[in-house]
Amino acid sequence: MDKRSNINEKIGKKIAELRKNVQLTQEQLAIKTNLDRTYIGYLEKGNRSPSVATANKIARALGVSISDIFKVD
Repeated sequence: MDKRSNINEKIGKKIAELRKNVQLTQEQLAIKTNLDRTYIGYLEKGNRSPSVATANKIARALGVSISDIFKVD
């Protein structure tokens, strides 16, 4: 696994964790962010890397700071 896919997986897991903490489904998060539900799934699986603008949309919808999305081990 290369470093980029590893970080994408960590960011994806963080997004999923934060989403579940506020008890939203992927569909509900997609609606709040005006993103496609499948794209949310790709992000959470680490198959895609969010742009800063997308990460900001997600953070706002989850009620967290954008830095919280990128705080990974």
